[in-house]
Amino acid sequence: MTQPSTSLPPHVAVIGGGPAGLMAAEVLSQAGIKVDLYDGMPSVGRKFLLAGVGGMNITHSEAYPAFLSRYAERAPQIAPLLRSFGADALCQWIHDLGIETFVGSSGRVFPTDMKAAPLLRAWLKRLRDAGVVIHTRHRWLGWDDNGDLCIRSPEGEKTVQADATLLALGGGSWSRLGSDGAWMLALEQRGVGLAPLQPSNCGFEVQAWSELMVSKFAGAPLKNIAIGLNDDVPRLGECVITATGIEGSLIYALSAPIREAINQHGSATIHLDLLPGKPVDKIQSALSKPRGSRSMAKHLHSQLGLDGVKAALLRELTPADCFSDPALLAKAIKALPLTLVKTRPLDEAISSAGGVMFESMDERLMLKQLPGVFCAGEMLDWEAPTGGYLLTACFASGRAAGLGMVEWLKAGGKL
Repeated sequence: MTQPSTSLPPHVAVIGGGPAGLMAAEVLSQAGIKVDLYDGMPSVGRKFLLAGVGGMNITHSEAYPAFLSRYAERAPQIAPLLRSFGADALCQWIHDLGIETFVGSSGRVFPTDMKAAPLLRAWLKRLRDAGVVIHTRHRWLGWDDNGDLCIRSPEGEKTVQADATLLALGGGSWSRLGSDGAWMLALEQRGVGLAPLQPSNCGFEVQAWSELMVSKFAGAPLKNIAIGLNDDVPRLGECVITATGIEGSLIYALSAPIREAINQHGSATIHLDLLPGKPVDKIQSALSKPRGSRSMAKHLHSQLGLDGVKAALLRELTPADCFSDPALLAKAIKALPLTLVKTRPLDEAISSAGGVMFESMDERLMLKQLPGVFCAGEMLDWEAPTGGYLLTACFASGRAAGLGMVEWLKAGGKL
């Protein structure tokens, strides 16, 4: 007679309750693995919920080649993750939670109610029903001399033994929501290859605005403009003037190359097209019309509809003698140079670049220096613009790491 097995299922610790950690926990629990998830905050998914304020942009509907290109130099490493769990698979997963989605006019994908909270509630119920135990206010501190996990909890410090561990601790932005990059030191001490954390999808500072720009136009939106960097085709969009510089969606889309130019050269000059719908010759022709006794401000307004913050920027960034030369002024309107000297602080950024280098991990996202320790999410060294790309890769990497852990546990005879 065959004796019943008395072996216990393997026990896995997931550190971090964002999309990557929660997705890995789901994969692991579905494989019959006991999962304890630890998060330092009072509740999980805090940055996920913040991302849903104003509309939960979960992913993007654009074709795969364009989608993959958003990950720039890390596209080769992100590609296998997206092939396994890309935008379509993510949408189907959301639908399976009972949440419908729609594609907006920009191609971005949203839940029909535009909110993150219902999705997170449904997901957490699924995880708890599957046996995942979630421990909040439990902050991971590193490892002890025996290789056990050190956790600070409301009851004090304790150690946790696990057959495998997933680190999904986020990047370095929005530390008040839990992603403060404090994990870098523990991994560095273990010899893990890391790239420095840097702001991504962030604002930038100018050397100094005039008092007029700060007092009258800080917070003013710049709509219907285009911005170019180097010889790249200018991008259309919107951004916002701030007291220290410029930020907003159009700037975020260019934040990586702007940041790298500043890192290399100490500054980066972008060119603003204030009237992207008008060619330079038409602008010059309009400016050449007699203005009589009208001021230049009124002339710009009447001939080109250029006023408010756009006119103020033109005054701020253009030499005075250009205003008497229609050809020079037209060129300035089409390519107004704005020099940016540094990023805004990392903690203000929407996301961060840098972190655990892919070269430090195998194809399962397991650290080569620390067998049985896997990494996923924003703590990996990749970046992407807003538009659903950040979340998609976090979900995909969490799922890949979860599957990698299952494979590793099976290979080791623990499952």
